[in-house]
Amino acid sequence: MSPLPYPVRIAAGLVVTAVEQARELPRHAVELPVTAVSQALQVSMRVQQKVTELAIKGDRALGTLRPADDVPAWATFDDDLPAPEPRNGASTVASLRPTVTEIPVERAPKVVRAPQDPGTDADAPEPSSLPEYPSMTIPQLRGKLRSLSVDDLSDLLAWETAHENRPAYVTMLTNRISTLSEQ
Repeated sequence: MSPLPYPVRIAAGLVVTAVEQARELPRHAVELPVTAVSQALQVSMRVQQKVTELAIKGDRALGTLRPADDVPAWATFDDDLPAPEPRNGASTVASLRPTVTEIPVERAPKVVRAPQDPGTDADAPEPSSLPEYPSMTIPQLRGKLRSLSVDDLSDLLAWETAHENRPAYVTMLTNRISTLSEQ
């Protein structure tokens, strides 16, 4: 018996495949929405990646034409501040303290500090505008600054100068108050 021609064999294979696919149609119909959504998400992710790659390439190209500032004008670092001269045991950060005229009386903090031994701030009341302030780090405080009003910032600054008096915190709060006051 001679074999059937090649095109006839291909046609028979297509018919068998079509019958198999028809039997699997109910299962594929259930999976179709999930597959379609999955493929749509994949395409979306690929497009986002390509757009991001283009933006990065554009940043690199434009960066060669116009170099960016190394340090933003609003950034202040402890190393950039001049070292104050010693004052026979006086605080070396006194020059960073804001003057009393910067904080009006009506903006004074609403906390009362009980007398205690110097150096023990463990039982000091928290500022009313941001109760978690005493335990915050500089980055945590920086993240909250934009949501605070000038009154809240003044309360925090008054609390800071009365309790911890940490130079970095005083500087950051003072800079933010002056920025908001200029606006």
